[in-house]
Formats: sequence, C-alpha cells, structure tokens
Amino acid sequence: MSQPCIICVAITGSLPTKENNPAVPITIAEQIESTHEAFEAGATIAHCHVRDDEGKPTSDPQRFARLKEGLEKHCPGMIVQLSTGGRSGAGQARGGMLPLRPDMASLSVGSNNFPTRVYENPPDLVDWLASEMVVHGVKPEIEAFDLSHILKAHEMWKRGQLRDRPYVQFVMGVKNAMPADRNVFDYYVATVKRLFGDNAPWCAAGIGSNQIVLNEWAISAGGHARTGMEDNVRLDRTRLAPSNAALVQRAAALCQQYGRPVASWQQAREILGIPVKA
Repeated sequence: MSQPCIICVAITGSLPTKENNPAVPITIAEQIESTHEAFEAGATIAHCHVRDDEGKPTSDPQRFARLKEGLEKHCPGMIVQLSTGGRSGAGQARGGMLPLRPDMASLSVGSNNFPTRVYENPPDLVDWLASEMVVHGVKPEIEAFDLSHILKAHEMWKRGQLRDRPYVQFVMGVKNAMPADRNVFDYYVATVKRLFGDNAPWCAAGIGSNQIVLNEWAISAGGHARTGMEDNVRLDRTRLAPSNAALVQRAAALCQQYGRPVASWQQAREILGIPVKA
C-alpha cells in the first residue's frame, strides 16, 4: 500500500481549554504557531475553529480571516479547512466565514446526539451551507457521525448540491453517537467505495482515547487520518500531549509502520482535487 496518507490536524476545536492541557492553542497567534509545528511534522490539512477573547467558541468571520491569513503565510500550501460546526454559532452564522474562500470547510449533513445535547443540522441549513460552498468554491469535508450521513452526502452529490465528489470523514467515539466499532468502520469504508467509487478518498477521526485507534484503522485500510487537540489532549492515560505536532508525529509513525508515505501538501491537494487559489 503506497498511496500517500493525508494527515489532518484539528488544532483547537470548541471544547478543550488550557485547564485540560496548557498546550491547547486558543489565541490566533497560538493557533498559527501550533499549526506551523504540525505542518512541519507532516500535517497537510488544518481543521480550524476560532475562539473569542474569553476563549469561548465563535463563528466570527473576522477571526477566521486573521487565522486563515496567518496560516497561508506561515504554512504555505497547507489546506485550510474552516469549521461550520454548531458549537460555535447558530443558523446561517455558522457559514459566515465561507465568503473567505478557504480551501475546504466541514459540513455535517445530519443531526445526532452529543454527550449533553443534540447536534442539530436541519435540512434547510445543510442545503444552505452546501450552496454557499458551491458559490465560493469551497470543497466540503462531510463529517459523518452516522451511516445516514454518508448516504445523505451521496444523495446531495447526485443532485448536484455538492460540486465535487464528497470527501467523507467518519467520526467515531463521540459519547451518545457512533462508538469506535470496527465492524461499523469496515461497513463505512465499503459504503463509501460502493457509492463514490473504489478510489474515492476518505478519512477517519476518533475522539479521546479512540484517536490512535481510528488513526491505525484508517491508515492500515488505505484512508486518511485526522489527529489533533480538538479530539484528544492526551498521548495516553498518564501523559498530556505536549503539542499538536506530537499527535501528528504519532500518526506519521503509523504511516511508516504500514508502508504509507505521509502526503506532502502538493500530494494532498492532488488527491483531493484542490488547486492553490490565486
């Protein structure tokens, strides 16, 4: 298996705090520095959230603009993926950063349970976010928390609501949503290949201690991997992760173990069909 493996680093998210791990990057400057270290370690996609002055999640387009500008300057060629997730805003405010024309943006196409709330993605909002991504030339990454989300992405693609063949990411290990189940994972992979073609790229993310588990499943099965402090702030039960770069290095070591070269930013863009924007 020689296909390069794309490593996505989810640098901050909406939940982790300095109390959870002092290395969690909160400010724009911290996020840029942390992403640069992860980029040098092999990550070629940066999945980005932003926080307000109190460290709380926000969808503020101005903050996203500052982060995007900094990443493009300090991590040239890296794919910048902005989050339209529901913890940072409500309604169409979740897509307020899409006119910035990032390379990618996350797109959740259905609702599901989270640990203490329902993660709501109503159909009209999903349709609007998808249409904004088409208008602004943003490639969506489908965040699949459930099998139905993969099938919905296929339906949207066939209808022309998604411009390109979807890049699907399986998210497993969120409490009250899909656990890290190998049989389900294998069925997800088979479903993506059946619906989108054998060569369709896909990714997987595991939450908490499941991060390293999903990294290994994805890398060994020919997929791509997501890591980073949004999903997990630890190396193991006794050790905090010292940086996002350390989690990227751990994923890169698995690539070496399974004979997968870590994708360069050029290879990542070729695999996903994302040109460098002028």
